[in-house]
Amino acid sequence: MRKIVVGVSLSVSVVLVALAVFVFVEVRSSFPDTSGQVRLDGISGPIDIVRDANGIPQVYADTPEDLFFGQGYVQAQDRFWEMDFRRHVTAGRLSELVGESALETDKFVRTLGWRRVAEAEVDLVDDDTRQLLDSYSSGVNSYIDGKGGSSLSLEYQILSLTGTDYRPAPWTAADSVAWIKAMAWDLRSNMSDETDRVLSTANLSPDQVEQLYPDYPADHPTIVESGDLSSGAIGGGPGEQESLTPAGFEPGADSGYAQAMEGMSAAQSAADQLPTLLGTGDGIGSNSWVVSGDRTETGMPILANDPHLAPSMPGIWYQVGLHCRTVSADCEYDVSGFSFAGLPGVVVGHNRDVAWGVTTLYADVADLTLEKVSGGNYLYDGEQIPLETREETFQVAGGESETITVRSTRNGPILSDLDDSLAKVGRSEQTTAEASIYEVALRWTALTPEPTVEAIFALDTASNWEEFRDAAEKFTVPSQNLVYADREGNIGYQTPGTIPTRRTGDGRWPVPGWDPQYDWTGTIPFERLPSVLNPDDGFIVTANNKVIDDDYPFLLGADTAAGYRADRIRELLDRDEKFTVQDMTEMQMDSMNANARRLVPELLKVDPGGEYYSAGQELLRGWDFRQTADSGAAAYFDAVWNQLLALTFRDELPPGQWPSGGERWFQVVDGLLDSRGGSWWDDIDTEQVETRDVVLRTALRRARDTMTAQQSKDPERWTWGRLHQLELVNPTLGESGIGPVESLFNRGPFGVAGGGGLVNATSSDASQGYEVTAVPSMRMVIDLEDLDRSRWIQLTGNSGHAFQSNYLDQFPMWQRGETLPWAFSADAVADSAQDTLTLQPAAS
Repeated sequence: MRKIVVGVSLSVSVVLVALAVFVFVEVRSSFPDTSGQVRLDGISGPIDIVRDANGIPQVYADTPEDLFFGQGYVQAQDRFWEMDFRRHVTAGRLSELVGESALETDKFVRTLGWRRVAEAEVDLVDDDTRQLLDSYSSGVNSYIDGKGGSSLSLEYQILSLTGTDYRPAPWTAADSVAWIKAMAWDLRSNMSDETDRVLSTANLSPDQVEQLYPDYPADHPTIVESGDLSSGAIGGGPGEQESLTPAGFEPGADSGYAQAMEGMSAAQSAADQLPTLLGTGDGIGSNSWVVSGDRTETGMPILANDPHLAPSMPGIWYQVGLHCRTVSADCEYDVSGFSFAGLPGVVVGHNRDVAWGVTTLYADVADLTLEKVSGGNYLYDGEQIPLETREETFQVAGGESETITVRSTRNGPILSDLDDSLAKVGRSEQTTAEASIYEVALRWTALTPEPTVEAIFALDTASNWEEFRDAAEKFTVPSQNLVYADREGNIGYQTPGTIPTRRTGDGRWPVPGWDPQYDWTGTIPFERLPSVLNPDDGFIVTANNKVIDDDYPFLLGADTAAGYRADRIRELLDRDEKFTVQDMTEMQMDSMNANARRLVPELLKVDPGGEYYSAGQELLRGWDFRQTADSGAAAYFDAVWNQLLALTFRDELPPGQWPSGGERWFQVVDGLLDSRGGSWWDDIDTEQVETRDVVLRTALRRARDTMTAQQSKDPERWTWGRLHQLELVNPTLGESGIGPVESLFNRGPFGVAGGGGLVNATSSDASQGYEVTAVPSMRMVIDLEDLDRSRWIQLTGNSGHAFQSNYLDQFPMWQRGETLPWAFSADAVADSAQDTLTLQPAAS
């Protein structure tokens, strides 16, 4: 995960002196009041904020406007620093807050124009949605009004030691909507794969690169089958679309190849400047499944969900309940679940009638286009067209302002302009002023304004399958698999999103922007997106796997997860027994490693040589392939796996494309294991010809040496948890580089079970080591027979205030695979209540 280094110029001695003051005097000054009464302007009646022992608020009001005012108020109480940081990121104004170290991030965001698009989307929403967005903003502003930064959060107090007298600006509707752009970016599907494919051709042919991106395994499940579709006939699509590589990316095809490579490198380097808000890479995804009442003890559906995102301190989610005291046509909300601080409503959860979960669809909604730029023009369909340009100016805390020119083609903004280290992109081979320069632009559905935020309010009030699908139709970006259950006993699945159709190509490689044959031709109509209600299996599983079989006539996206998690979940569900909420909770912690199940028998056939090396291998005999935190076999296997990937692929691939070790690499290695020879097994940097068994033997030996160096010479003392560590890091001051400051906000490291490509998906990047890079960011299991029997947990805690009791209170349970009771009904909320804060109208 890319780190943001915050430019806070403090000496360690100053910090140490200040710490004493903070710990004993000031730390608590920004903690919110959670009981009593507060009189405020802007509300029409009392708003009750009822908190349980974990600080989770249930908000009660008589009108929708007051209800979302209350949500804004309470989220500002608990998480305003996080909200302020995110809006600075999404507006491309982070350097105003933390200085020059964030300038490259700001340039990238402003080039994409997130804030500009968000402001346009606010203008598109219907009047009711705009009113609720404004009510939420009013709640936030009522809390922060008159407060300096230091009375809002400890982070502001630390920044104030630099002499910065920062007062946050009022919250606006666009601040909330801009967060949807950040969600869409981190869940945008295969743009990174497009870049990696091209950069891998530095050493490999396109055919060799394709071997590293195999087709979806034929024996792994899709989410739905064409024959199950509940929305009727869906024929008439564009037909099969071929995978191809444009001539500009063919090594040796023409002199433009080197320029294209430099352009792609520049585009990738620019994209890497953006902080990881939700996460990137193989580990980002989710599990979700729903089981019909025929398969449960209660006779009603159970729905489970655990999104896999980057870990952070505090965690990405915020738990909340939103309740109209009297549910009616005038006030329809009675909903509870997980939201994002800064975004009104509940994103994932349930209301009194329906429940829903989400997983990343990996719909291909973004394409990189190679552009031929000459002076102020670019080529399209044989004509020179003027580039669109605009200037963006950046104010930098403690530094000089800077202005850049953003250039765009009809396909989107040019990303390759942004990388200063490659300022001569495509120019090294130019011999005349008239020659074209290869640049790289981004064509992405999220850059077209759509009122997506309306979908959140629609989901929160849906009362049946038809209303749920109506809400899903509004969910344009990011494209997410939606699973469904209701209290009438129905279960379902819906693909939502604005998903483009292409005239040529399948979106797996960048395309020549000058050729109209590569244009998008429209989007898949919602009524033709996959949708199923009450399938014969009695359950639906989504784990970022392929949505539907090849009979489906439209292209959703080629780079999905390889289906190992989905296959395992279906294996667990396809049993002749009746399931409970506890069963589903235990399934979420399943750590069976399908990759180990395939690879270990081959490893046991190899003689690693000598008693010392065999002692490590012996741990694998009789291992049940489960990656529990206390397992020595799991630790050794993953050490072998990392070595195997390095020995097999690093000689052919540039460092930025080294294997990360996720589900795709399970499949790639699986396809190689039956062949004892071949170019992938051979190390091109040696004179001898290596075979599969040589590589396996070397991996076993190197893994043994690694474990000895890192843990113990005695294999009986090895554990996976000591190797597989999770550190919870505050994304700003927690990465300041100043130890005492970081210790205020960060927590860990902690040993955890699971691993990449497993149901308990605590992923790591094999090219970097074993540190956890993505986690089940929350877990929920919803019982449709009795909503108060549902369970939930998030990674850290609901509070964003360091040292507050709810800052990390949920993590120990999360780590053990336990969950909290999820009170929903008024009686259950009252029984669990610890504090009640009432917001009263000022005039009453």
